[in-house]
Amino acid sequence: MTARTFPTGTIIGYPRIGRRRELKRAVEAFWAGRIDAGELESVAADLRAATRERLAGLGLGREDSSIPESFSFYDQVLDAAIAVGAVPPRFAHLVDADGRVDLAGLFTVARGEGEHAPLEMTKWFDSNYHYLVPEISPTTAFSLHAERIVAGFLEAREAGYLTRPVIVGPITFLALAKPADGAPEGFRPLDRLDDLVPVYAGLFEQLAEAGAEWVQLDEPALVSESLDEPRARLVAAVGGVYEALGALDARPSIFVAAPYGSLDEALPALAATPVEAIGLDLVRGSLPDAFDPATAESLAAKTLVAGVVDGHNIWRGDLADAFARVEAVRSLAGSVAVSTSTSLLHVPHDVADEPQLDPRLASWLAFADQKVAQVTVLARGLAEGRAAVEADLDAASAALRDRVQAPGVRIPRVRDRLAALEDADFSRTAYEERVAAQASLDLPELPTTTIGSFPQTAEIRRARAGLLSGAVSAEGYRAQMREEIERVIRLQERIGLDVLVHGEPERNDMVQYFAELLDGFAVTVNGWVQSYGSRCTRPSILWGDVSRPEPMTVEWAAYAQSLTEKSVKGMLTGPVTILAWSFVRDDQPLADTARQVALALRDEIGDLESAGIRIIQVDEPALRELLPLKLADQAAYLDWSVGSFRLATAGAHPATQIHTHLCYSEFGVVIDAIRDLDADVTSIEAARSRMEVVDDLAASGFDHGIGPGVYDIHSPRVPSVDEVTALLERAVGGIPATRLWVNPDCGLKTRGYEETVSSLENLVAATNEVRASAVREPVSA
Repeated sequence: MTARTFPTGTIIGYPRIGRRRELKRAVEAFWAGRIDAGELESVAADLRAATRERLAGLGLGREDSSIPESFSFYDQVLDAAIAVGAVPPRFAHLVDADGRVDLAGLFTVARGEGEHAPLEMTKWFDSNYHYLVPEISPTTAFSLHAERIVAGFLEAREAGYLTRPVIVGPITFLALAKPADGAPEGFRPLDRLDDLVPVYAGLFEQLAEAGAEWVQLDEPALVSESLDEPRARLVAAVGGVYEALGALDARPSIFVAAPYGSLDEALPALAATPVEAIGLDLVRGSLPDAFDPATAESLAAKTLVAGVVDGHNIWRGDLADAFARVEAVRSLAGSVAVSTSTSLLHVPHDVADEPQLDPRLASWLAFADQKVAQVTVLARGLAEGRAAVEADLDAASAALRDRVQAPGVRIPRVRDRLAALEDADFSRTAYEERVAAQASLDLPELPTTTIGSFPQTAEIRRARAGLLSGAVSAEGYRAQMREEIERVIRLQERIGLDVLVHGEPERNDMVQYFAELLDGFAVTVNGWVQSYGSRCTRPSILWGDVSRPEPMTVEWAAYAQSLTEKSVKGMLTGPVTILAWSFVRDDQPLADTARQVALALRDEIGDLESAGIRIIQVDEPALRELLPLKLADQAAYLDWSVGSFRLATAGAHPATQIHTHLCYSEFGVVIDAIRDLDADVTSIEAARSRMEVVDDLAASGFDHGIGPGVYDIHSPRVPSVDEVTALLERAVGGIPATRLWVNPDCGLKTRGYEETVSSLENLVAATNEVRASAVREPVSA
């Protein structure tokens, strides 16, 4: 094949939901039947065109493959599954005679339909993005259906752009998959790698025929030490896969991107293959100073794509240091290019869309568009020499110096309180003593509850918008929220739940709500980031030392408790999750920042107790999410993350029942850390994975209260009584009923009331059936 030059500057991927969430709105309109597939396709095409134009305007080339084609209607792993024919048999009716799945079918696989459960969902490496987990069996019939991938490239070509198609690489695709139900014991999806590679070869041939010069395969599995597959097996797979793909006569040049950490021993393995370019995350990862002679010789014939612009955070960063790292890479490779460390999927579009931010703070920031501009600056420096970009490097350094000096970044009283902490501040009384003290809550066996939020109706959103615009007075808003809280309390009483929540109508987001009430944070208006599918969040910006000026949740919790004789949970977001779902300052250790947040929450718990709240939930759904991908880094992370939760909760009275909640992650690797949180009750995602976590809990000897979810709230399906009963019976088969709680997987904010009420009614009915059952499997405590 003809040798091709890799662009000097590129990015790994770009936000795809739209600057004003246009794709989200169009997809949800399609789901609701307000627009048809053609209209949705038109919105998507406009977004792709706008993205290409924007990236070219920021300095990426129109005809040098520097613009990636990384669009997705829902999820890139789902797209790969559809492209290689890995549709679960329960969705076979969605596949047409040519093996294709249309848009409606794609969304059905993602969201489920009737009795057909959707694909499981979990976190994408150590990010807050969720991907859909492919299901692979020994008989999965891989076949190529890459029409959308090829069409995206041709659409760009017709508009005058030579772009770079992006797809999840075959090793990562199978490493992230799970064995399908019924697969034989011991089967692993990676066993099917030899069957999958020819499908990728067919894709390469189609792209070559269409005129693609480069293709990007994302292989983040090659940096991770935290997957179910042994790392040695992943690295060993590299040679066979990329030798086979590299040997094709007609193919684009291959760029393998490996974000989220160092490739380590996978880099020599890749270097030994015919791939032309290798992407390195040099923000989370690093390179050795030298290589063995064979690897050095191989790298001399390749392009190393240096990911020195942080794609995972929003700080402007040290461009002078980034340029120095790029120049250091130059000595190791045949050629060097500059890129972002990861896809820009993880950051908002444009700082210029946030005029309400303090200008001084805004000068420290770089969203996606600013990061693209940084890439082009560094690429120009590579091509023309440092002197050509000296002014840009100096401006970034000046912004860093200004951050250090700004008021609020370092507050002595906050730091003095941290310095005065002692070991006793991190521990409660023994769990057995707390169980005895909490008996006065008088809860039944298998108590039922929800995770916290109830559906946020259009009326609630209008009231919040009215408050922000001034159309609704603070007192009028407060009255509307109280009315909603009372309605939710009465609804839960009617359904028959045992422990109630106030529904959180006053909260725009489980992190932003607290960010708006804590010092040291700023919030955005248009800083949307995709979480999964059509769901987006606006991560807050944690820029300075954190403290709590006044109580944040007490008024709402106390009012809800005044309406009922049943216990109402106070609802807080934990310190790790507040950090994970914010853009956090990068000028001090995360552990210090987490403890600052924990002390603010500790004060809030004390005020909730004083107001008569006996059950308090401190949510930590992101505990697993931040777990480092490298084993050597995990112990330190678990120490400070668990410690920050304990610091927040250890001041609670023994009679106060502390709950926590975790969702949508693989929990087996952090089961000891979950125990070490020392929460009285832990609720956890389990419905979509059909109670797989119960085996981990039973094997670990977990001995605190546990609520494995029985209702998947990320799907519009209403689980039947029989379905919930089956899940509960499996849970009771592995966990003593005296410690078991019954709850949904997660909060109900994103659901509608009709499905929510039906689902909760079925949850209560199933619980009553299991309570009444006379026969239970014996379980050791």
